[in-house]
Amino acid sequence: MPPRDVPDIVVRRLPYYLRALALAAQRGESVVSSQALGAWLGVSPAQIRKDLSYFGEFGKQGMGYEVAYLRDQLRAILNADRDWPVVLVGAGALGTALAHYPVFSSGRFPIVALFDNDPAKVGRRLREDLVVQPVTEMEQAICDRGISLGILAVPPEAAQEVAEALVACGIRAILNYAPIRLSLPAHIHVQDIDPVAVLQSMTYYLDS
Repeated sequence: MPPRDVPDIVVRRLPYYLRALALAAQRGESVVSSQALGAWLGVSPAQIRKDLSYFGEFGKQGMGYEVAYLRDQLRAILNADRDWPVVLVGAGALGTALAHYPVFSSGRFPIVALFDNDPAKVGRRLREDLVVQPVTEMEQAICDRGISLGILAVPPEAAQEVAEALVACGIRAILNYAPIRLSLPAHIHVQDIDPVAVLQSMTYYLDS
């Protein structure tokens, strides 16, 4: 059972701590300080210590953190020590690219089912183990595999309806690439990725 009342922003920082620790382990480092982690990640040492304190005591004052131990603890906290099969809806240019992205083809988050409502795309083989299926088969496929994670790569006008269908099938977390805010029950975790919005926020700072 995860600790209660952990702010979402803290949970979102944990994967970056985990990544930094994994890199430190690859470099052969056995101990790391919060100062060093903070310098790598652009986060204050105090913030790192506060974030980790939600989940227990992992280091000793003046000695830092044991890299392998903290890495393994964060993996367990994030449930990142197991594979999480993913369903993808949308077999257009973006969906096709995602299906071939290494973390979604052979990593911890393998896309195991892909759906689209375009008859021209249905039946197309994107990988040896991945064929585009009609959305009419989505509910059965999700139930059969016990999938909890979904990715939306559909046009904005279709995103809400597809998201609701995913939730009805048992999906509990959605990575949303559609440039629209989804309206779903509070217990469904949604993470939006909108590259255009991010680029627009960046161009604010650029001189013409």
